[in-house]
Amino acid sequence: MDKIRRALVPGSFDPPTIGHYDLALRAAEIFDEVYVTAFSNGEKRGRFDDQTRLRMLETAFDGIPNIICGVSHGLLADFCREKGIRFIVKGSRSAVDFDYELSLAMINRALDPELETVILPTKQEYMFVSSTMVSELIKYGKDPSEYLPRGVAQIIAERDR
Repeated sequence: MDKIRRALVPGSFDPPTIGHYDLALRAAEIFDEVYVTAFSNGEKRGRFDDQTRLRMLETAFDGIPNIICGVSHGLLADFCREKGIRFIVKGSRSAVDFDYELSLAMINRALDPELETVILPTKQEYMFVSSTMVSELIKYGKDPSEYLPRGVAQIIAERDR
């Protein structure tokens, strides 16, 4: 029996924000291994390609030994099954987020009854931060660095030169 408690922190991470970073760090305090994985989101047209999103995640979480970064194009439940992950960790900034995450948790449990979703409330100082907001700042030439994990703003600046 595998005693390692693995969790997944999924997202589009387009780009990863300080809110995502905080959520993953909090998950890393609870679980033995945390997979921070960028998934394709059919509802969003991504600003960054897979390679750039992975580089941003790896830069942000460099030096944190129990966080493993990756990219996936499949179903989240299938990814969890392949990696031996039983827990999905999601953040919730509002009641709207919670309702959305709850519906996804029910779908994931229907696909794999072993999957549990843990929804952590966002810290107050990050409640207004979203990838969409950061993308808008980038689009209009504003500095997004205060809303990004260390090193991510530099990757974006290099890419946009």
